[in-house]
Amino acid sequence: MAAAAEPGDPPGFQRPPAMLRLKRKRRQRSEPAAAAAAAPAPRGPSAPARRNPFSSLNNNNAPQRAAAPQPPAPAGGDPSAAPFWQFLEPACEEKSPGRAEPAGGADILALTEDLHLPTAVPKVPSSPRQEFPADWSIKTRILFMSSQPFTWTEHLKAQEEAQGLAQHCRATETTLPPSVQEPQLCTELRCAFQQSLVYWLHPSLPWLPLFPRIGADRKIAGKACPWAQDEALQQVLRSDWCVSFSSLYRLLKAGLCPYFYVCCPQFTVLFRAAGLGGSAVPSAAIAPTTRGFREALRSEGIEFSLPFVEERARRQKNSEEDLGTEVADGLRGGSSAEDAEEPALSDDDEESFSWLEEMGVQDEVKKPDTISIQLRKEKQEVQVDHRPESLALVRGSDTLTLLNLLINCRSLVAVAGPQAGLPPTLLSPVPFRGGTMHTLKARSARARVPGGSEDVFSLEVLGPVLPHTLRALTRLLGPAQRGAFRALLSTHQPSAAFNCCPQPQEAVGSQQDLPACGLHPKALDGLRECPTLGKSAIRFLEMKDYAYTWKA
Repeated sequence: MAAAAEPGDPPGFQRPPAMLRLKRKRRQRSEPAAAAAAAPAPRGPSAPARRNPFSSLNNNNAPQRAAAPQPPAPAGGDPSAAPFWQFLEPACEEKSPGRAEPAGGADILALTEDLHLPTAVPKVPSSPRQEFPADWSIKTRILFMSSQPFTWTEHLKAQEEAQGLAQHCRATETTLPPSVQEPQLCTELRCAFQQSLVYWLHPSLPWLPLFPRIGADRKIAGKACPWAQDEALQQVLRSDWCVSFSSLYRLLKAGLCPYFYVCCPQFTVLFRAAGLGGSAVPSAAIAPTTRGFREALRSEGIEFSLPFVEERARRQKNSEEDLGTEVADGLRGGSSAEDAEEPALSDDDEESFSWLEEMGVQDEVKKPDTISIQLRKEKQEVQVDHRPESLALVRGSDTLTLLNLLINCRSLVAVAGPQAGLPPTLLSPVPFRGGTMHTLKARSARARVPGGSEDVFSLEVLGPVLPHTLRALTRLLGPAQRGAFRALLSTHQPSAAFNCCPQPQEAVGSQQDLPACGLHPKALDGLRECPTLGKSAIRFLEMKDYAYTWKA
């Protein structure tokens, strides 16, 4: 029963029973409107999609993940025939419910930080070979997968570890049978594995990540750097670094060091001994470079080449000869919009402006200065700065002049930022003066194939994986894993440009004698080959029946 308003109530005041009736009426009126709103209404093409501010990424992606079909398990329970991403589900851990999975077409070759992210298999060449091409890039992470366990890489005995380190220092070669039946009991295999993980580094500062150096400011920021404000300490580090750098170069000239890297905050230098990389003389590759650095090389009298730029010019010349000058000019003008933005200056415009004086407007028209003219003449060269195409190749005796330039170059060391005062990082496969022995981090795990009856095993190797290390590991995994494994490789991208092929006149097949350089003969033979990968690097490697296929 409704309660009547009393005389003392203010105007518009309603008693509690009246308020309850009003709420019931509002609820009854809102139900038909809610039912109409629940029906899907057609959205116009120009209407923007609204985002629910209360939704999360997991809620939006959950129905899509549930609806995505999963590939069936391989017939017969053979895990090697299953899609590669299925191997990445750990057998002893559960997936984090808060991580969204990428689509099935996601690129597996972007090797993620998380081992357990699902990925897809890249296409590999269909023609297996006994060896894979030379890859001079530095790998930061390698993930090996196989149907055979990697337990033989774990818990090395003290004697096995010591023997492996001694074999590395003495450059002892280890010969293994084509197939190892019991890898866990094979002492030679375990010692050789320890031997393959060793590399040498300078300077050695355990609390700082000294590789990679390009783009490493965020990782180094916040770390203790006592030399940042101490010039005397910076000078000591610099002097010690110069001694180590000179020692490495002398070893390389003597044939006792096959190659080494100089990793700077701006660029990386790869020094190679004579006979490696398709060159009969010592060579040095620098990438990426800038116009200023190339001008410094010219001012010091260092002769160098730009292989990628010269190869592009050679292709354009060949196309002009094949298609005709007019057709080639039309194609080049249509494909390069940037080159057409600014017409090239003629010789008359560059050298003389007498026509302006004849018109009497020489004081009203602003003339281009010498620097602007020079920049426009070198526009194509400047455009490759900081790109893989800017790789500079120095050969022969000019490598010694390059060594002196790098030692005396003050801009080689950052003067500001987290890397201020820190000398470049030296990476070498052999011992050198002032170098510190380091080993790569290796850990094995067991993965599960969804819907399968067998487990798949993984071996992860972290650190600066040098070119000879990749070949040493694959040489051991072949007999240990019965000739079948797969590998995903994460490349330090600035170093991928080192896979450029030398000029035809430079690529001489001279077999220099490097018996005491510390590398296995098979690894040395692979690094002698002329690089063929160009600006790319091996990202996927598979061995099946002791034959390799790869994807770059």
